[in-house]
Amino acid sequence: MHDPAGSVTGLLGPSGSGKTTLMRAVVGVQVVKSGSISVLGEPAGSAPLRRKVGYLTQAPSVYADLTVRENARYFAALYGYDAATAERAIADVGLAKAARQLVATLSGGQRSRASLACAIMGEPELLVLDEPTVGQDPVLRDELWKQFHDLAGRGATILVSSHVMDEAGRCERLLLIREGALIADDTPAAVRERAGTDDLDEAFLRLIKAQEVAPA
Repeated sequence: MHDPAGSVTGLLGPSGSGKTTLMRAVVGVQVVKSGSISVLGEPAGSAPLRRKVGYLTQAPSVYADLTVRENARYFAALYGYDAATAERAIADVGLAKAARQLVATLSGGQRSRASLACAIMGEPELLVLDEPTVGQDPVLRDELWKQFHDLAGRGATILVSSHVMDEAGRCERLLLIREGALIADDTPAAVRERAGTDDLDEAFLRLIKAQEVAPA
């Protein structure tokens, strides 16, 4: 797949469909049994990509016994960035006022933001986000999506997974997968047109049924 810079691509499908496996393969931490994956012109997981690719896992990736600022500065140092870069990342995710708080004292939504701050350190060219809004309240989900589009507006390519179909409409491009198979790769509008419905949940179901009845 090829996504232009400054775009948000949604990887959507039910739990267990293979979203995380695909994302891990793109980042380079998943063994690929056959074929190959190229990211920004380099083999997935290769050394030149370490500063170019940010990855946010489903589980929080920050240390609970450190403050938000300490976490951000630690991750910045790992990539050779200075304290000012860490502070910008904290501000970008809206945690400037909580920078001195221990991660252990943060709400679940704030922890997700702290993890995101570490993932966007240095403004990576590709940002891979694995279900970043799962379990978040509607207001926080909306704020996070605004942040994703802000990052895309600054030139980043965003690949974000979700099993919540109402988030599909927030993306420029959709990859719909089921049981490891790609069943759609198009814009939200084109997916709706192909399925003959404006409801993306219903569109996904119709595409699954069409795949099941298609001749082998």
